[in-house]
Amino acid sequence: MPALEGTVPVVGAPCWVSLMARDLRAAQSFYSDVMGWVFRPSTLGSGFSVALEHGEPVAGIGCCQGGGHPAVWTPYFAVKDADETAARISERGATLAVGPLPLREGRAGIAADRDGAVFGFWEGPALTWSVGRGSAPVRLDLQTRDVFDAAIFYAEVFDWARPPGGCTVDYAQDHIIVQAQGRTVATLHGGGDETGPDPRVRPRWNVHFRVRDGEQTAAAAVAAGGESSPVPTPADAPDSAFIIRDPDGALFTLSGA
Repeated sequence: MPALEGTVPVVGAPCWVSLMARDLRAAQSFYSDVMGWVFRPSTLGSGFSVALEHGEPVAGIGCCQGGGHPAVWTPYFAVKDADETAARISERGATLAVGPLPLREGRAGIAADRDGAVFGFWEGPALTWSVGRGSAPVRLDLQTRDVFDAAIFYAEVFDWARPPGGCTVDYAQDHIIVQAQGRTVATLHGGGDETGPDPRVRPRWNVHFRVRDGEQTAAAAVAAGGESSPVPTPADAPDSAFIIRDPDGALFTLSGA
């Protein structure tokens, strides 16, 4: 969730990504070593911090309250009414895990869709941040069991393709593209397996970061106590992509510029 400053985001669009870690300092140390981020306190309290790259906001890192919660990278979507969004989530058979809770000038909640992919929603002002721009993640992808079922679910929860000025949804070959103001802000892909023993194949929202050198950054992740595995890419791709598992088990992907 963002430190509360900046602009009012497009309703239904991703407005922030945040990692809920078990140990805030350890997570900051890992991402500082691997991604080169620096951190500043968040106005949301001592348990939250904002990662910066070249002085621009990248993402948030917060500390899970209590034990037993998996560390996970979570996208947050802007909504007009957090209570209405929470009701839509529950009515459609998904799991409302947290909230909506008041946080400074906004309200937030965390949920899991019907296949178990974790996401958040945010009512209120947010940092000036958008997928694919500046230091923000370059991509936000949903890996799900049934892409059409997932598209219907999220469209109903976040009013995609309904209000003027909101998000549009288009089908492209085997995936769904979500756009805001003419720019792709998320994609939905099928093929997720909720029963798979490997967490990399389970339904989840994946946050993808661009770095200067993918192989070097992946090696730094391993040296810092994480794990790295290559993502299959075309032979003529300019740089390899990698799935990174941080020391807490949170997954994200990265590739070179």
